Amino acid sequence: MTTTTVCLIGAPHDTNSSFLQGAAQAPDCIRRVLHNGAANMTSESGVDISTPGLLRDAGNIDVENRQQDVMLVESGIAAILAASERPLMLGGDHAVTYPALKAISAQHGAVDILHFDAHSDTYPDFDGNPYSHASPFARILEAGLCERLVQVGIRTLTEAQQTVITRYGVECEPWRGDVSQWLGLSFARPLYISVDIDALDPAFAPAVSHHEPGGMTTRDILQVLHTLKGQVVGADVVEYNPLRDQNDMTAMVCAKFVKELVALLSR
Repeated sequence: MTTTTVCLIGAPHDTNSSFLQGAAQAPDCIRRVLHNGAANMTSESGVDISTPGLLRDAGNIDVENRQQDVMLVESGIAAILAASERPLMLGGDHAVTYPALKAISAQHGAVDILHFDAHSDTYPDFDGNPYSHASPFARILEAGLCERLVQVGIRTLTEAQQTVITRYGVECEPWRGDVSQWLGLSFARPLYISVDIDALDPAFAPAVSHHEPGGMTTRDILQVLHTLKGQVVGADVVEYNPLRDQNDMTAMVCAKFVKELVALLSR
């Protein structure tokens, strides 16, 4: 089977976080745990991500921690795509996803997006900040960067977010604890996957800035990833906050998702 090189890249930016900062420290923490020897480097699908030529680490994007500077992420992702590699971005807060999708859509046209989160992140802006981590999917939708957006794990919808969801026909059913309706998802266009770690219940991932009880299990997300059908061309793992972690427990969850996403991206 032909494989494609996946490029790991960090986006250490969290100035657009609305409550707590700390996610800018996540990329290096996730890397450290991924390689610390506590677990092997093989995904559940049997892909050894340490296979030579399968995964390259490009380090971190040189992005200043000011609100508008998050847009520098676009050029970092564009450089990976220009090298015919597929990006796996480690945030950072969720604001980094919008500039990443600008680069992805420039390469592939409007894509499909599978988005795991407790929040829909579709505020037109939040506290007057259009770059807020609560707003990236509003920016993505209004810019026409995706044709289909599927949101899984959402359990905090406000009227302002619902208005945007309705306007653009986002597939967003509130999370009620049953993952079955999201198993076997099929995507016709190139697919981008965005994993906000707070999609998980705080019992599984306490080291996030916004604890939202009643969420998904780690296995729920893995089941959705393992059963989806489509060509994955980019992905991110965002909103891990190392300042709230204990014994690297949430970092290890992030590292687990990194392995599974590398396996999907390399197909």
